[in-house]
Amino acid sequence: MLSERRLQVLRAIVQDYVGTEEPVGSKALTERHNLGVSPATVRNDMAALEDEGFIAQPHTSAGRIPTDKGYRLFVDKLAGVKPMTPPERRAIQNFLDGAVDLDDVVARTVRLLAQLTRQVAVVQYPSLTRSTVRHVELLSLAPARLMLVLITDTGRVEQRMVDCPAPFGESSLADLRARLNSRVAGRRFTDVPGLVEDLPEAFEAEDRGTVSTVLSTLLETLVEENEERLMIGGTANLTRFGHDFPLTIRPVLEALEEQVVLLKLLGEAGDSGMTVRIGHENAYEGLNSTSVVSVGYGSGGEAVAKLGVVGPTRMDYPGTMGAVRAVARYVGQILAES
Repeated sequence: MLSERRLQVLRAIVQDYVGTEEPVGSKALTERHNLGVSPATVRNDMAALEDEGFIAQPHTSAGRIPTDKGYRLFVDKLAGVKPMTPPERRAIQNFLDGAVDLDDVVARTVRLLAQLTRQVAVVQYPSLTRSTVRHVELLSLAPARLMLVLITDTGRVEQRMVDCPAPFGESSLADLRARLNSRVAGRRFTDVPGLVEDLPEAFEAEDRGTVSTVLSTLLETLVEENEERLMIGGTANLTRFGHDFPLTIRPVLEALEEQVVLLKLLGEAGDSGMTVRIGHENAYEGLNSTSVVSVGYGSGGEAVAKLGVVGPTRMDYPGTMGAVRAVARYVGQILAES
């Protein structure tokens, strides 16, 4: 274990390097931070930190910079989450409160996160598998054609056309709508198949084919794979950090275009805790020079999706973690009220 003083020295190195973008020397550290020891002692501490892999010397510079291992210790032991100021919180709330629907909520969240952190923001749409049914609407478009509208607790709306095997009257349609909602409204998507399997038997023989067709369309909608949608914003922010990427920014940009990579980066949506992945902890090679800060968001106590930011490892971790957490909290409140 590192001594308390060496932890202080590491904290100072991370803070100075993030703030100045310059490798940090022992003289500058003792001038800028009240470490209570001589530059020679700080030099010894820095040598020990370097031997243990927490800091490194880039090329011929006299200063040192944190390694992935150093940032990891900083995040785990030394960095608190920096809370947002009341004016910042009000600005977040006012900006998100103007959203008109789920797409707008996600778009505004991406824009807000990118502006607050000045990094790349990634927001996953609420996952259908973790959602509950708010309402199923059935509309008659023609004697043998219906529209099925599924509305979720997160405000997501899915529409499907249903071609019926035979004409379906308005009274039968109203009956099906009422029976269907009485069984599935407020229930988890995963529970729905078992709740409706015997529903056709409640109808006259000539209507059962149509009821079965409607139910199969509903169940297909519930399990469709397109649920894992993402929105990304602020990619241009990466150009401000050109020198933070060893060779070129291109592998990072290519990785950000891979939806599968981004979903893996954000982690499992059901895990609502804050996750910070630093440098080589990211399995995808193109992102080895970046850090990812993500957290779950949702209505009530359960996360329905993740949001986060991607930026260079030379990141203001306390500020980024505070912004990500605050935005997730407000998005959750909006979904709960929608």
